[in-house]
Amino acid sequence: MSYKAKSAEMRAELRVMNKLIPETAAGFAALSKAAKDEGTLSVKEREYIALAIAITQHCEPCISFHVEALMKTDATREDLSSLLAMSIQMGGGPALMYAGHALAAWDEMAA
Repeated sequence: MSYKAKSAEMRAELRVMNKLIPETAAGFAALSKAAKDEGTLSVKEREYIALAIAITQHCEPCISFHVEALMKTDATREDLSSLLAMSIQMGGGPALMYAGHALAAWDEMAA
């Protein structure tokens, strides 16, 4: 299954869950908005951080979402390579595997 398809499937699953637990969903949405709106970091910098955390925490759906968001900024594949290297350095072998997912998602979405 493609990363685009996986992202669409995850979004569909989240919509169903959000209907089941609307207050939790609204709380998470408010937290996400505040995290993105407050402070001095750019959207691109925040997405770099989010993607690095997704890689080191081994969250493939998060990787797809944050690669997609990062691609909406002026980030480049070369920028991504630096992020992947730092994620691998901080997360070791397991992060290496998920960094591969991030690169594959980038390449698929850039095509």
